[in-house]
Amino acid sequence: MTSEPLLTVSDLRVRFRMGGIMAGLSGQPTSIEAVAGVSFSLERGRTFALVGESGSGKTTLARAVNGLQDAAGGSIRFEGRELRDISKADWKPLRRRMSMMFQDPVGSLSPRLSVRSILAEPFAIHGLSGKDANAEVLRLLALVGLPRDFAERYPHQLSGGQARRVGVARAVALDPVLIIADEPTAGLDVSVQGEVLNLLNDLRDRMGLSLLIITHNLHVVRQIADSMAVMYLGRFVEDGETEAIFAAPHHPYTAALLSANPEPDPDKVHNRIALPAEVPSLLARPSGCEFHTRCPFARDKCATDAPHPMRMGASLFTCHFPLNTETEAARASTG
Repeated sequence: MTSEPLLTVSDLRVRFRMGGIMAGLSGQPTSIEAVAGVSFSLERGRTFALVGESGSGKTTLARAVNGLQDAAGGSIRFEGRELRDISKADWKPLRRRMSMMFQDPVGSLSPRLSVRSILAEPFAIHGLSGKDANAEVLRLLALVGLPRDFAERYPHQLSGGQARRVGVARAVALDPVLIIADEPTAGLDVSVQGEVLNLLNDLRDRMGLSLLIITHNLHVVRQIADSMAVMYLGRFVEDGETEAIFAAPHHPYTAALLSANPEPDPDKVHNRIALPAEVPSLLARPSGCEFHTRCPFARDKCATDAPHPMRMGASLFTCHFPLNTETEAARASTG
């Protein structure tokens, strides 16, 4: 087996046009950069999570990886092949290797199709007429822990957790090597969330899958992800091994997200880092460190100078005055 990562994203940029010709003539921005030069790699059999508030760019990044959104720059390599600018015809066989699960468990399933039709559809789309569709449907239902008679149900007859299991079954129908899951536990009760995450972990191990998870739920990240990246205004502010980041986050934004996560240990002191609610517009990115307008630890330098990436242990981050380092002690002593 090759040692090359399954997926490598380098300096990826995604832009959206804004306003048209009149905006340009009036001096207004004609585009926004929703993903602004991010890089990461995903090893075979591992899980990578993209974390951030709504509007951070994580779903846009995932859609660019899956060819559902055009990229303006950078590189996306999957199984050693460059995916930028390949034709629609070339994308079709790749859909068998790279599957996507969308956010709404029930809404992502066609209400007019039975579960049987939903699960058989990928085989028809890809011309796999040699497969016994009925046998495949039953195999997929068993794989995700649903009874055989669920094949005759329609999406409106399913609970959120059951609908998500059908979505997982459809995603793995063609034996992909990568699943991109956008908010896989959205709208589900906590107990059901755990069941879905356990299912994904089990399928990853049994099928040798790699998972790219998009979520704002830190419980999801800790339970399922080997590594993670925290996005803010389309950039990574911190990325690295999940356990290392949870144990000692270096970027204040990461620390704030983690502090908002409920602490399961009632005896542990919980110090929440409050952030102003207003996220800056991509049309008017702040100068210097783009997080400085919301950062409780910002100093004068943060407003004028953009920080360079720094590595400490298993984490890479961009902050002039990172947390959980000797810099924190120096900052506290100077007020």
